[in-house]
Amino acid sequence: MSEQIKFVVEQLNKDPFKKNFNLITFDSLEPLQLLQVLNEVLAEIDPKHNIDIREEAPDQTAKRMFSLLGILKYKPPGNVSDLNAFRPGLVTGSKSIIHPILHWLLQRTNDLKKRAYLARFLVKVEIPADFLQDDVVSDTYHQYEELVEGFKTLHKECEQLKNSGFSTAEIRRDINAMEEEKDQLIKRVERLKKRVDTVSNHQRMLEMARQLRVEKEREESLMQQKQEQKNQLFHAEQRLQRAQQQLKDLRQASADAKPESLMKRLDEEIKFNTYMVSDKLPKELESKKKTVHFLQKVVVEPAMGQSDLSELEAKIQEINTQINQLIEKKMMRNDPMDDKLFLFRQQASIISRKKEAKAEELQECREELLSMEKELAQKSNQARDFDGTEVLKGDEQAIEAKHGITGFSDTQEELERVSALKSELDEVKGRTLDEMSEMIKRLNTLIAEKKSALAPVIKELRPLRQKCQELTQEYDEKKALYDSCAAGLESNRSKLEQEVQGLREECGQEETRYHYTNCLRRITERQIQRAADEMKLYVSADPQERRKAVREQYNRNILEQENLGKKLREKQKAVRESHGPNMKQVKMWRDFEQLMECKKQCFLKQQNQNPVGQVIQEGGEDRLIL
Repeated sequence: MSEQIKFVVEQLNKDPFKKNFNLITFDSLEPLQLLQVLNEVLAEIDPKHNIDIREEAPDQTAKRMFSLLGILKYKPPGNVSDLNAFRPGLVTGSKSIIHPILHWLLQRTNDLKKRAYLARFLVKVEIPADFLQDDVVSDTYHQYEELVEGFKTLHKECEQLKNSGFSTAEIRRDINAMEEEKDQLIKRVERLKKRVDTVSNHQRMLEMARQLRVEKEREESLMQQKQEQKNQLFHAEQRLQRAQQQLKDLRQASADAKPESLMKRLDEEIKFNTYMVSDKLPKELESKKKTVHFLQKVVVEPAMGQSDLSELEAKIQEINTQINQLIEKKMMRNDPMDDKLFLFRQQASIISRKKEAKAEELQECREELLSMEKELAQKSNQARDFDGTEVLKGDEQAIEAKHGITGFSDTQEELERVSALKSELDEVKGRTLDEMSEMIKRLNTLIAEKKSALAPVIKELRPLRQKCQELTQEYDEKKALYDSCAAGLESNRSKLEQEVQGLREECGQEETRYHYTNCLRRITERQIQRAADEMKLYVSADPQERRKAVREQYNRNILEQENLGKKLREKQKAVRESHGPNMKQVKMWRDFEQLMECKKQCFLKQQNQNPVGQVIQEGGEDRLIL
């Protein structure tokens, strides 16, 4: 249980809830607050549930939550012994009911979002049959059902596209690449146009090229029509050859066969066709229908997650176990010797399997015969296309080899062999039926002999069987008593476990409260000790000890800060008084700097005009500039 609550708290502290819970604060939530947390989780799955439950009646809240949990296929855990207590527990905000729901919802939030989204469109509106008798309502409801089916198809296609591996980024890259190719082709076409414009008679050449392209397209179309006509001619020749071969076979059969053999063959074909139509094909059709019905049922079902698959696998395993148990009970109770029709059923099943095998074998032979006839027709057409003559037979094998079309005679012989094999199979089938009837007679005789031999053994077995029934009855009674006692003990054990769980939770809460109170006590004791030490130092006669008191330290700090503030205020006063003269002096110094800079510039300019070592005349005298 603690791991479950820990998982719920971790998920609620993440996006998009961001609750900032811990185990203590989550466990101390009031029932109404816990219901609000559950409602926020449901609103994350289905946004239409994003409401404040304080503004909603309790019955409406319970109805709304039950509806959504039913759509999401939530099942209460096994520890909820009474399902009737589930609804009141949900309404009152019981922790034992809401905590498992939160754990189940937060484990599979994404799958449940998808299921809730699909439920808005796939859960059909229930309309009474009386209203459906109206034509308008019936037509509207049929349109509604068609829209639901259309939504299923579109959603399935959307999921296939999502899972197909194509992403938006890849499609955008492809579009950009195609646009670049388009720009390159446009530039290339423009360059070609410029190059063509310089050629004389380019319009006439373009027109001729256009006509050439049209003629090539027409030639391709004519070639395609020619090929289609050849194929049609080939299929017509094949049909003609099959008809001629059937006519030939019928003529041979009517010329060589007697009426009795024809009737026998027709009876065999009728029996075979009757068996195929009335027995084998209906079974295959029924199995196909069952498969289609099952697939349609699977398609109609909503998308299933891993949890649903696990539940179905568990159910399948449980049902298989029950089936095996029932089979074992049946095998223990039923005695093969008492079932007088057991051997007959066994022999009938063997005969049925043999009959199906022979029917499949005959069908395969027919298909092989048809394929051989088709191959013969193809080779005959090849030979006719080669030299315009019919297939060569008998002694003209050398001519076949000369023309490179050997094998036609062998094919004809193979077809004759297959026909003979078919007739032999028909005869074997008739003999098989006779043998099977003889076998049934022998088996009936053998069964009668076995019954007479087993009669004394059966007489001895009857009292033993009666004793077995008495023991079985006694065993069933004691087992029922044991099951009732075990059920009572199990119910007592579950109640005790619930009491122990409640006491453990109460013990945990008391331990938490004890540690919290102990920490508060230690903090208070420490504060009292510090106050006593402070009082002791404050009333001490020793000045050194008194100086260690916190009050004295704070007083000294206050005095130091006051002295420091006094000095700073005096300094601030001096700065204010000397601010004007100092600013005036700074201005004078800046003016002096500008004057000196100006003199420097004038000196450099004069020096550049009168280089060093130049002699100039000044006042009628020669002067050397150094």
